[in-house]
Amino acid sequence: MQFFIIMPASPATEAGVMPGTELLQAMGEFNQQLAAAGVLVSGNGLHPTSRSARVNFTDSGAAIEPGPFTFTPNTIAGYWVWELPSLQAACDWAAKIPSPSGQHYSVEIRPILGPDDFGEALTPDLRQQEESLRQRLTLRS
Repeated sequence: MQFFIIMPASPATEAGVMPGTELLQAMGEFNQQLAAAGVLVSGNGLHPTSRSARVNFTDSGAAIEPGPFTFTPNTIAGYWVWELPSLQAACDWAAKIPSPSGQHYSVEIRPILGPDDFGEALTPDLRQQEESLRQRLTLRS
């Protein structure tokens, strides 16, 4: 089962302030532990919303909105994708995420939908199409 772990942004990350050496080292060591345990699928930090855009869809079509966007507790600074047997296992790993001293925040852990979650709507043809796409993407990485 795969999980999407969402790291929240802060006013500092939204201002483009990069983490210091101590936090980079701690995160690097944590990522090495995830990789060694076979948990880490992918992960990255994200640029602030000032370097981002949104595409808003309405009845009249799509409209592009350049950043920056208003900072909210839902603004994302980074993410991981982890492969684990259960939500509890993902929570156990998340409890080990290095935290900058003095910062209080929450990470969100979301199970990623798999083919079986779509039931009968995912026809055999659609399932084959999805599998072919996943194989092509695996070959790229």
